[in-house]
Amino acid sequence: MKVLSIVGARPQFIKAFPLSAALRGDHEEVLVHTGQHYDTGLSEVFFEELAIPEPDHHLGVGSDTHGRQTGRMMIELEALCERESPDAVLVYGDTNSTLAGAIVAAKGDPLLCHVEAGLRSYNRAMPEEINRVLTDHVSDVLCVPTERARSNLASEGIAEGVSVTGDVMYDAIRWARERAADTAEILAELGVSEGEYVLATVHRAGNTDDRGRLEAILRTLSGLSKPVVLPAHPRTVARIEDFGIEDATAGIRLIEPVGYLDFVRLLDGADRVATDSGGVQKEAFFLDTPCVTLREETEWVETVEAGWNSLVGTDPEAIRAALIGDRDRPPKPSLYGDGTAAEAIVAALAEAVGGSGTETGAESGAGSEIEPESGTAGEER
Repeated sequence: MKVLSIVGARPQFIKAFPLSAALRGDHEEVLVHTGQHYDTGLSEVFFEELAIPEPDHHLGVGSDTHGRQTGRMMIELEALCERESPDAVLVYGDTNSTLAGAIVAAKGDPLLCHVEAGLRSYNRAMPEEINRVLTDHVSDVLCVPTERARSNLASEGIAEGVSVTGDVMYDAIRWARERAADTAEILAELGVSEGEYVLATVHRAGNTDDRGRLEAILRTLSGLSKPVVLPAHPRTVARIEDFGIEDATAGIRLIEPVGYLDFVRLLDGADRVATDSGGVQKEAFFLDTPCVTLREETEWVETVEAGWNSLVGTDPEAIRAALIGDRDRPPKPSLYGDGTAAEAIVAALAEAVGGSGTETGAESGAGSEIEPESGTAGEER
C-alpha cells in the first residue's frame, strides 16, 4: 500500500520515527513536512538524530493564524494527494497539520488514519481539542493508545475502525533513553547533576499569550531552590520580551530548544518536570519522572490517576508545593502498550486498505529494529 504521512511539529517527528521504519519494511511511504515547525531547533535536528527519512515534500508553510495556516496546508496537501494518489493518508496527534491532512483526505479518495486518536481534554478553548475531535470524526482508521481513548470515541458514537495499538511514542522513547544515556552530554554542558534540577517547558498559547499566567509560572520557577532548566520555545521567548517580564526569568536557565536525545536525557535526569505539553507529560511517565502539569486539564488522565502527574494550573502555591513536595510515587502501572505500537498501526492500516499482497509490519516484524542508520538526515522538538 502507498501511504502519505503528514508531519509538521516536534511530537509528530518523534512518532514518525518508529512508524516510518515499520511502514517502509513492506509498504511505500511518502513523507510530507508541512513546515509548521520550521526552525532548525524545532525541526531539522530531530530528523538528523532519529534518521527519519528526508521528507519527500516540504511545504514550508511556517507560522500564521490558525485559519490561514491550516488553509495554506490544505491547498498544498490537496495538490499532493492528487499527484501521489495514496491509498491512505496518515496523520498524528492534534496540530493544524493534523487537521489540514484530515480534511483533505476526508474530502478525497484515500482512507484517513489518525494515530493517537480518542484523546480528550474536554476543553474546547484549546485549538488542539478542536483539531483532534474533528479529525477523529472523519477518520476511517483510528489508532488509539489506551482503552480510555477507545471509550472516549465510543461515547461519541465512533466504534468502527478503532484499534487499541498502544502508544507509538513509547516505541521511540525506549530506544532514545538508552541512546541518550550513552551519548548526550547536556547535563555536563549545563553544569547540573542527576536528580538535582527541575526541567520546565512552557509553550501553549493559553499560558504564553496571557501575561498573568506566564509571569506567575516564571516567577514561581525562578523562586525554587533547585536549578530550573527551561528549553525555550520561540513563542515563549517572544512573549517574555513583548510583556517586558525578563526579570521573571532571573532564576531560570533559559536555553535554546534542544534535540530529542538531549531532551530525553534532561527529562530522564530531572528531579521532576513542570510542563504544559501533552507529549512531555507522557514522556515523563515513561521515564519515571514525576510531572507537574501547568494546566487545569489533561488528555493523559491515566497519568494523573496513577499518581505520577499533578494538575496545578498556574497557581503559584500549587506549582511550588508540587515541585518541592515528596517525590515518591505509587507503583507505576503499564498503560501504553509494550513498545510495538508501530507494527500494530501498520497492520490495522493495511487491513483497512484491503491488503497489498505483502506482509504487514506486524506479521513480518518490520519496525522492530528502529536503530537509526548514521548519515541520514531530517527533523525537530
